[in-house]
Amino acid sequence: MPEKRMTGRDGFDKIFVESHGDWLREMVTAIVHEVMEAEVSAIAGAGYGERKAERNTHRNGYRERQWTTRVGDIDLHIPKLREGSYFPTFLEPRRRSEKALIGVIKEAYVQGVSTRRVERLCQQMGIERMDKNFVSRMVQDIEAEVLAFKSRPLEGEFPYVFVDARYEKVRREGRVTSMAVLVAVGVRMDGHREVLGVEPTMGERYLLWRDFLQDLTSRGLQGVRLIVSDAHEGLKRAITEVFSGTSWQRCRVHFMRSMLAHVSKRYQPMVSALLKTIFAQPTLEEARRELRNVVDALEPKFPDVAKLVEEAEDEVLTYMAFPPEHWRKLYSTNMLERLMRTIKARTRVVSIFPDERSLERLVGAVLIEENEEWMEARRYISEASMAKLNAARPQLPPRGELGLEEAA
Repeated sequence: MPEKRMTGRDGFDKIFVESHGDWLREMVTAIVHEVMEAEVSAIAGAGYGERKAERNTHRNGYRERQWTTRVGDIDLHIPKLREGSYFPTFLEPRRRSEKALIGVIKEAYVQGVSTRRVERLCQQMGIERMDKNFVSRMVQDIEAEVLAFKSRPLEGEFPYVFVDARYEKVRREGRVTSMAVLVAVGVRMDGHREVLGVEPTMGERYLLWRDFLQDLTSRGLQGVRLIVSDAHEGLKRAITEVFSGTSWQRCRVHFMRSMLAHVSKRYQPMVSALLKTIFAQPTLEEARRELRNVVDALEPKFPDVAKLVEEAEDEVLTYMAFPPEHWRKLYSTNMLERLMRTIKARTRVVSIFPDERSLERLVGAVLIEENEEWMEARRYISEASMAKLNAARPQLPPRGELGLEEAA
């Protein structure tokens, strides 16, 4: 076989790299680091070292990665963010979630439900034509990866578990319907977060939540001491059944919204200020006393709210039985809300998913990427403070006092 003829450009590249390899590698290294800094500054809404009141997030150090190029191996220092994630655009032409999104677009075209919005998205992503075989292989790879992620064994203990759901529109049997995406995140004993499970379901009924939670335990979820969620009755009942003896914290943010919904806008600031005094107390005992003071203050003008606050005493103060260093992380599902916003940033460009599998692929791909970021990011709770859970197990009220038995 005749030897492949080298073109003039190839020959120049070969000679240049061989004679100027170190210089060129240093130049490429400098350029790509400038690119990364510019990309991170755009995401954060502020440049490196820039003090700015209005910004999206803050930098959080760097992680190391080696990049193999034609000019040799380049050591990259990839910036990390305190909230959210960043991955250099030049490292991977298409990230996992982007590949999943392409799969959704392809299926939309196949089923004839493509929209101008999706077509614009194709142009933005540089997709000029749909290669059926290429996209099919890509979809199969992602499906296998998401399935493996969903069914993987859960190793170690997860003292804190957060559960929530968001809704997406999906075409089913010729009509558009809303599907719930159930998500669970756990905090390990070393303080790192981990996505435990994800499942698209037809709503948030008790049986659906029960099956979802049972899947987590069947895969090895153990050592759970506190579950944080909203007060959905089906979820509360499922928690009672699957995690008997485990404490439950009602999301404080959802609780506040619920209480203020019973008050006219005129009095909402006053009621909100009163309720916040409960959670400002330094100990559980003092918080209980303050709650009763607040109930007495609300009773004359807002008897319904006073009753609801009194009934919610144990379920909104459960987190105070745990180490004080953890309180800020435990009293609400805010961490999950941020994760849901990350999912929304991807799913909103689709608007309506062509089927359930495409929804699961895209959401699953996003969660895998977030999970990988968490493994390298700063611990959600310090390992030293997590050790206090073993030193002295929190003394919690009996489960019946947490408002869960009524839901059973």
